[in-house]
Amino acid sequence: MPPLLELRNLQVDFRIQDAWVRAVDGVSLTVNAGETLCLVGESGCGKSVTALSLSRLLPTPPARYAGGEVLIEGRDVLKLSNAELRSIRGGVIGYVFQEPGASLNPVFRVGSQIKEALKIHRPEHATDAEVVRLLKLVGIPAPESRVRDYPHQLSGGMQQRVMIAMALATEPKLLVADEPTTALDVTIQAQILELLLDLKRRLGMAILLITHNLGIVGDLADRVAVMYAGQVVELAPARELLRRPLHPYTRALMRSVPELGHAVSRLTAIPGTVPGLGNWPAGCRFAPRCPIARPECAEKLPELVEVEPGRWVRCPFWN
Repeated sequence: MPPLLELRNLQVDFRIQDAWVRAVDGVSLTVNAGETLCLVGESGCGKSVTALSLSRLLPTPPARYAGGEVLIEGRDVLKLSNAELRSIRGGVIGYVFQEPGASLNPVFRVGSQIKEALKIHRPEHATDAEVVRLLKLVGIPAPESRVRDYPHQLSGGMQQRVMIAMALATEPKLLVADEPTTALDVTIQAQILELLLDLKRRLGMAILLITHNLGIVGDLADRVAVMYAGQVVELAPARELLRRPLHPYTRALMRSVPELGHAVSRLTAIPGTVPGLGNWPAGCRFAPRCPIARPECAEKLPELVEVEPGRWVRCPFWN
């Protein structure tokens, strides 16, 4: 059975001034039905650009899809017409974006915004009762009255639950959650993540969770892909990666996560910053920040290699 989603050597460019610069460079991933894949990395690594490319949501220009394939149930999204794309957007892939307050329309009631998605993809279910059912599904109390609220009348956690309800309204096979806990306090973050896990179990959908925080993937992910400077640098089953990270960048991310019960005067940080678009090093892109870098690392870009069954690493010196 083919995977639900398969990326093959995806390449995405942006036009900056008079030149094209690559933001996503040769990303290959799969997501199977019912699976949760976490895409992890610092800001600026290309995670959100990759996610938006799944249903061609990037405006072109300034973006362009320079190469590769995005296969949804065997169909290449990059070759679909606009009419065919409408069935993919929402119908197969649902999105939960970060900062729900910026994603919800402030002048429409939340019930109307959910019903709009129903009218497009499931018109026979575009009823008030179905909107109430969806709000109840995501744990919003008194949904019969909340349907008439405007976004500003809801807390950040409630707004994110509405966003999840909107995504679920179309009954997608893949839910893309892009930093769904951004700007929420720790307690609400835990509730949203638990909600996503519960919905996955009950509805059987696949989830692509995008985050910069390795600390939240242990209970959610089946597999983890770590991105750096537009490339996947490590791909592994979640428990194995958290138990024994192989790539130096993954190890550095793990060290930067504070541990309960370990008092430290200063948190461990990764020196330097992610290189900007168009300023990637000629060799390994993590080499300028890597504690085990060797002279040859600056000369040749390493390939993503399967070093153990199911474990892929972009570093010849991982061991």
